[in-house]
Amino acid sequence: MPETKKTPALSTWKKTGFIATVLILLAFPLYLIRAHFSNTGTRGTQQESAVYVGGDKCIDCHPHEYHDWHGSDHDRAMDSATEQSVRGNFNHALFVDRKGDTSLFYKQDNKFFVHTKGPGGKPGDFRIAYTFGTRPLQQYLVPFDGGRLQCLPIAWDTIRHSWFSLPDSIYKNENLTPDNWLYWTNNGQNWNGMCADCHSTNLKKGYDPDKHTYHTTWTDIDVNCEACHGPGSEHIKWANLPEMDRPKNTNYGLTVNTSKIDPVEEVKQCARCHARRSVMGDFTPDDFHKDMLDYMIPQLLNAPHYFSDGQILDEDYVYGSFTQSYMYQEHLRVTCSDCHNVHSLKTILPVDDNQLCLQCHRADVYDTYEHTYHKKAGEPGKPLVLDHGKKVVKVGEGAKCVNCHMPGRYYMGVDFRRDHSLRIPRPDLSVKYGTPNACNQCHTDKSPRWADSWIRKWYGPSRRHHYGEVLARGRKGDPAALDSLILIIHDILHPVIVRATAVTLLQNYPPQKSFEAVKSALSDPESIIREAAVRSLPALSPEKFKEALLPMLNDPVKAVRIQAAFRLSSLPRRQIDGKYQKTFDKAIKEYEESMRYMGDFASSRHNLGVLFSNLGQINNAIANYKEAIRIDNLFFPAKINLSLLYNQTGKNDQAEKMLLDVIRHEPDFDQGYYYLGLLEAEKKQYNKALTYLLEAARRMPEYTRINYNLSLLYQQLGKKKEAEIYLQKCLKAEPDNFDYLYAAATYYLKMGDNAKAKKYAVRLSEKYPNNPAGQNILNLLTKK
Repeated sequence: MPETKKTPALSTWKKTGFIATVLILLAFPLYLIRAHFSNTGTRGTQQESAVYVGGDKCIDCHPHEYHDWHGSDHDRAMDSATEQSVRGNFNHALFVDRKGDTSLFYKQDNKFFVHTKGPGGKPGDFRIAYTFGTRPLQQYLVPFDGGRLQCLPIAWDTIRHSWFSLPDSIYKNENLTPDNWLYWTNNGQNWNGMCADCHSTNLKKGYDPDKHTYHTTWTDIDVNCEACHGPGSEHIKWANLPEMDRPKNTNYGLTVNTSKIDPVEEVKQCARCHARRSVMGDFTPDDFHKDMLDYMIPQLLNAPHYFSDGQILDEDYVYGSFTQSYMYQEHLRVTCSDCHNVHSLKTILPVDDNQLCLQCHRADVYDTYEHTYHKKAGEPGKPLVLDHGKKVVKVGEGAKCVNCHMPGRYYMGVDFRRDHSLRIPRPDLSVKYGTPNACNQCHTDKSPRWADSWIRKWYGPSRRHHYGEVLARGRKGDPAALDSLILIIHDILHPVIVRATAVTLLQNYPPQKSFEAVKSALSDPESIIREAAVRSLPALSPEKFKEALLPMLNDPVKAVRIQAAFRLSSLPRRQIDGKYQKTFDKAIKEYEESMRYMGDFASSRHNLGVLFSNLGQINNAIANYKEAIRIDNLFFPAKINLSLLYNQTGKNDQAEKMLLDVIRHEPDFDQGYYYLGLLEAEKKQYNKALTYLLEAARRMPEYTRINYNLSLLYQQLGKKKEAEIYLQKCLKAEPDNFDYLYAAATYYLKMGDNAKAKKYAVRLSEKYPNNPAGQNILNLLTKK
């Protein structure tokens, strides 16, 4: 679309980043750290033909393992709603939430029901089909048409033995109206897509993105033996052979040899569910032996999921925090089973008296007052009483290893989960960056400065370097942090997940300064770093962009190559070299299949909309953006991109309506005002454009492009003084920007100020010698 008086058309939105893919980050698994490209899982020789048979086939031969597992959180991850499995009070129990809405829990014909508000906010009676989890809360699943199971918004607190509202606990600042994505009958609380794959064994989602229906199946309703050991049919064949006839080289017919598994592979096994990630398809037996990024993509240490120093903020499910820890690093490789019984999931030794930690750490050094500076339980002292007696910290809490090195947060209202990054308390970082620290988790009445003063008194003033300082500054785009971020990326002594996060933070820096660093990360042995680099590579120029990303289409790891294909889809197909076109098409198909698998999420529909828009399939793009909005009416990236397509197809009134809807629902979405200003300028509604652009400039003073647009707009309105003021603001912020130099030269040429016009034309020629624009203006001045 042509520009009007040099006012950028809406195609310039691509510079804002909304055209980038949106990762679908769900509440579970992450990736495995590897030091090579090959996939070398610990496997048996029969796994290709093995099928799932059900955990009950394992009990006779493995009674001790079954005894440990029976009644565990894995055993009770999900169950049919029965008298034995349901823990909540369904004896005509009445519950009233903070809005005053009442729900009644009751039984009828040996089935469990709730009378509560349902679809559209209308009251109704709903049958409880399944229990979900067991401690410290139990949730309940209600069946709906299309194979959907929805999570009831009221859960049972199994510690306090009472009902409580999850929205009241989790979404206090959300207005959960029935059209909100998070309302309990909508997709945000859908079991099939949000929760199912980590609570049952051999789960197949079975989502039909065209019919919006599910046919979800499982082998075992809970997390059973084969969830970790793989399908067991070949193992049973092996076990049924006479002992003398059993082959010696088949790994007992097991898909995964967990008894000989190395620490990295073991963590990978657990991380498939105990990590926050996006998935690309159903988990299959073959995936046990692949790189983790062949079937899922981890959440890195970015906001809003982590604090800037890597501590947990939103739910991370352990993996993202644990892989930051000193214990996990290569020289130690502490793993899950060093602390947890893999079948019962309980810690192998008590935590309260530090015995779990003292199996490795010397008691005479670390379990002493000289180390903790806190009294142990049973020693004389007074408890810490806070908040007028509402919070009491008993004597001895400060001497527990986990309270200082594994502080936690509450999730799901009542579920206290500890941070597994196992870090040293750093109140000094709290002072600098607002991150939490263990000291103030107990001493809530004191400040981080107070806590830091005691740390200095006890342990001295020196502090180890912490990557969190660099990540915190990188989040803000601090120019002084750029070199440190690049050092972290290339330093193999830093945790891999930290290095990958540092790659993504380079997006906050000018492309000219970050391109080479991101490009170098494309060849890193770690797949998560390569994926982050593909996602973060700036489009410095089409040739450099293409040269860097085309080889990534052949990456052995799925997440890397499909992200490369997606990024390359923004280029015209003719720019994809012939030898890469088949590989490109194959990776594009993989990407599309992955997004369709997650097609019940607005994020993936948005991603498909971006893909089809890039490929020139405008109708498909519009259809997917509309579907994203149908799924989540507040998912504004889809609305932004849909308005862009409306603009490109000449439907500016529809584009305007969509943008107005965005700022109505998201009044703090600052860029929405900018987009509206550009659109109104294109519609020649200059006064409206001025209103929106001035508001955008007020909201985003650091975004100098708005000043450029305002200068052009004031020129259009004949307000020369204002046009010059905003033009000079641009040049002050970015004195070598091509557009700003060209605008200044042409502006002063029109104003008849040949001296200033020459000044900027000369600078334009010097800074951009391969572009004739500056010389053309100088030629015009010479003719005058």
